[in-house]
Amino acid sequence: MADCSSCFGLCCVALPFAASSDFAANKAAGTPCGNLRTDFSCGIHARLRESGYPGCTVYDCFGAGQQVSQVTFGGRDWRAEPDKAQQMFATFPVMRHLHELLWYVNEALALPTSGPVRAELRRARDDVRELTRADAETVLAVDVPALRGELNTLLLRASELARAAVPEKQQPDQKRTKPRKSKNHRGADLIGARLRRADLGGANLRGALLIAADLTGADLRTADVIGADLRDADLSGADLRGALFLTQAQVNAARGDEGTRLPDTVTRPGHWTA
Repeated sequence: MADCSSCFGLCCVALPFAASSDFAANKAAGTPCGNLRTDFSCGIHARLRESGYPGCTVYDCFGAGQQVSQVTFGGRDWRAEPDKAQQMFATFPVMRHLHELLWYVNEALALPTSGPVRAELRRARDDVRELTRADAETVLAVDVPALRGELNTLLLRASELARAAVPEKQQPDQKRTKPRKSKNHRGADLIGARLRRADLGGANLRGALLIAADLTGADLRTADVIGADLRDADLSGADLRGALFLTQAQVNAARGDEGTRLPDTVTRPGHWTA
């Protein structure tokens, strides 16, 4: 979990952003945001959306910021040691990938159905954890695409095991439930799709584009949403309990209401309607 108070504002400096509906101004990589204070806090944190920076509210470093600040660089900040600034800024996005992968692996390990791949997941977790504790040179040498590809194979297997255990919806006259038929929407273009009350429980939505999709009242229980783009998707009344690999950033980017049911791993965003 990210602890901004232990970070030197790395996401506000290392990363670039362009003036758009997500950001009110342009900012180059390595240049501090104009809203960054001298104590590394954000001057408009309490009113980011109203100030034109909703993109900041949906970003999650998965704890990479404090890891780079306090562990990799031992509490030395880029203002006090400007000669280390560029290396710190370059290390941060790589560390963010590592922490994101670590989060996904831990999520997979927590699944009661992951027994067949649990030993491999534990080895992967230990290997990634060791990388996060290494020096900057080692972190910068990580082949991120290769590592993501390797771990994605494990995560997909864990996902398949979990989704295979989801029963098909039972009709009143049925005495037994049947295995749910596969619903593969991996990487699908579902931008603006009308999916109101859709039965997507146990579906594969990995990498699906669900921008501005109407998912009102949809069943997304145990659906795999790793990498799914939920920006401005309407989740009002939707059921996401047990959704696989659902991140706080994805929830923050979507719209919902008090009827939206969420897994315990995420919290209801403050900007959602009551």
